[in-house]
Amino acid sequence: MAEMKLTVLMDNNTYIDRYYLGEPAACYLLETGERTILLDTGYSACTLENARRMGGDLSRVTDIVLSHGHDDHTGGLLPFLSAFPQPVRLFAHPDAFLPKRFDGRSVGVPFDPAALPAHAELRLSRGPAELAPGVLFLGEIPRTNPLEAPPVGETLRGGTWEPDRLLDDTALALATKSGLFLLTGCSHAGICNMLQYALSLTGETRVAGVLGGLHLFESGPQLDFVLARLAQLGAKTLYPCHCTSLAVKHALCGAFDVHEVGVGLTLAL
Repeated sequence: MAEMKLTVLMDNNTYIDRYYLGEPAACYLLETGERTILLDTGYSACTLENARRMGGDLSRVTDIVLSHGHDDHTGGLLPFLSAFPQPVRLFAHPDAFLPKRFDGRSVGVPFDPAALPAHAELRLSRGPAELAPGVLFLGEIPRTNPLEAPPVGETLRGGTWEPDRLLDDTALALATKSGLFLLTGCSHAGICNMLQYALSLTGETRVAGVLGGLHLFESGPQLDFVLARLAQLGAKTLYPCHCTSLAVKHALCGAFDVHEVGVGLTLAL
């Protein structure tokens, strides 16, 4: 099993004495040996500047995955494609490019997919797809836990604005020597839904870790459920970031091995 290297190129948080740019967004670089993959692209071209400051070579990127169709995860895509002309495969759920709004403000992908240049091969899939050995795009996540995945804003479907259940929200399941490592954008689909689906698809029983936004902000029944269910699923090591509040991180620290995430974090998986 090949080792993987994971680098946080964009997050809300930056570390002291490490001079990178932060924004309320997410972008992770995954190097697998065979493929070099971006999960999300941040909100702007700041992601490219962070990679430059880190000495990263984004001209080696072969695949880009959009975890879902919000602008804080897709806004850096066109700047990337403008700066780097190599062929890339672009994976997303078919609903990712639907218009989305929150409190009357557009929060969807900030461009029409017709604007994608020719060197970006768009691959829309509701089902899972293997990007590289040990790297699985989960596709649409079954919503089996009723306390997770409430609607967020609205989406325009068939000419009608309706509550957005974010069916396009997905993640990457990574096969490591220590078990399954789950890499998420915002976990709108519900982090427990996502983890149990990834385990079922891969047949793995061990959870090496979870890194990403959890879209959890307050104490209450949903957080209580997540704490209990993650433990049942075997999660022990968590890297909560992006859309995860301090109160939620504090609660997680009482139950799991929680690590701080910031721009520039690098993990060998």
